[in-house]
Amino acid sequence: MAQFEDVILKSALHSKPKGLTLQYGTAGFRTTAKHLDHVMFRMGLLATLRSKRTKSTIGVMVTASHNPEEDNGVKLIDPMGEMVTPDWEGYATQLANAEQDALCTALKDIIEKESINMSEKASVFIGRDTRPSSESLAQAVLDGVSCLGGESKDYGLVTTPQLHYMVRCRNTHGCYGTDTLQGYYQKLSHAFIELTKNAQNHTDDQKRLLLDGANGIGALKMREMETFFQSALQVALFNDGCSGKLNHLCGADYVKVHQRPPQGMVMDPGQRCCSFDGDADRIVYYFNDSAGCFHLLDGDKIATLISTYLKELITQIAVVQTAYANGSSTRYLEDIMKVTVCCTKTGVKHLHHAAQEFDIGVYFEANGHGTVLFSKQAEEQIQELAQNPNVSDEKKCAAKLLKNTVNLINQATGDAISDMLVIEAVLAVRGMTVQEWDSIYTDLPNRQLKVKRSTTQITFNQN
Repeated sequence: MAQFEDVILKSALHSKPKGLTLQYGTAGFRTTAKHLDHVMFRMGLLATLRSKRTKSTIGVMVTASHNPEEDNGVKLIDPMGEMVTPDWEGYATQLANAEQDALCTALKDIIEKESINMSEKASVFIGRDTRPSSESLAQAVLDGVSCLGGESKDYGLVTTPQLHYMVRCRNTHGCYGTDTLQGYYQKLSHAFIELTKNAQNHTDDQKRLLLDGANGIGALKMREMETFFQSALQVALFNDGCSGKLNHLCGADYVKVHQRPPQGMVMDPGQRCCSFDGDADRIVYYFNDSAGCFHLLDGDKIATLISTYLKELITQIAVVQTAYANGSSTRYLEDIMKVTVCCTKTGVKHLHHAAQEFDIGVYFEANGHGTVLFSKQAEEQIQELAQNPNVSDEKKCAAKLLKNTVNLINQATGDAISDMLVIEAVLAVRGMTVQEWDSIYTDLPNRQLKVKRSTTQITFNQN
């Protein structure tokens, strides 16, 4: 086949270092950037096959999230914006590790196992973060897509959640939104403004938020989005990438692990602050009290805040946690809020899958990665109530709040920008300060440690 001849020719330009072995995990592939050129080319091939198999647009994101700037990585995005299925994670590992002379055999094996019609059209969306290596690695992905006759759309610099959003928009034929950055900004900002416009006592001081952008793509995209907020939110941006190094002494992972503010941020007592990670799919909040004591509000506190807000509007919600969750959050949700709490394996794909089992499922890992999922039935009921002239004013008000909340949430994946706006809206609607949010429950003492060994690195969460 002519396609495979093209693969042979172009793969020689993206050759695999002999003996190098990599594993596709929850975060995709991640390693030193110089070892990834062949992987990117092959993920372009695989995304094209996945698109032909599903008859849908597939996403490929070039990023290493909260890893050091010298690293890079890649993850595949399935049709509804979710992570790729376990079977295809296996194909990714198989393809990445195939030696140069066995690449076409590995491709043919996948095609045969999945009964892929190679005459089917293919569509692949590609995005990348701000790492110096990302542009050339994204080009390798594009080369892989073109080899198998796929059509590609290169979004250039986008956050990981933005690319997930674009893929979902395209595959729902615009029902979820418009697959452009402009469409993303407009949908989220409109929902935020609608939610907060009637908030009482929402002063300029309460609208002010300090944001640590981790010197990454999230900072760049927040700059672009600022004008869409009008005067509803005032963001002071730190670590915006103008001078600092990506994820170095800043970002959500640094703040969470070290339990201290990022470098370069000047905080007044009681000032509300938050940090994104390098690709803006994680967020944590924090503040210093009047005694100078640092208070962290991580994914558990975020899940509790959002769940409490939703529980006031609708009764049937559930929260999905992992064993990393702080025990105090679980007890508060179950004993005080009377919310269903489900515990699942660590890893966003496991939480996302578990949350899909409920009409409204809230999930956040302690590291600040999470979102809220609404079933199709729940969304339809919310829409009907918001438009029904015969329901009480109280129910109609609750339905309108829920409708705008649904539009503000990126259900495709955890999204630091979307999650930040949801948190800010909930605090405004409920008239809460960050200190009042923090006092909902008291965390059990906890600390995350990394124990280094010669062959591996183990992370412990002391709780």
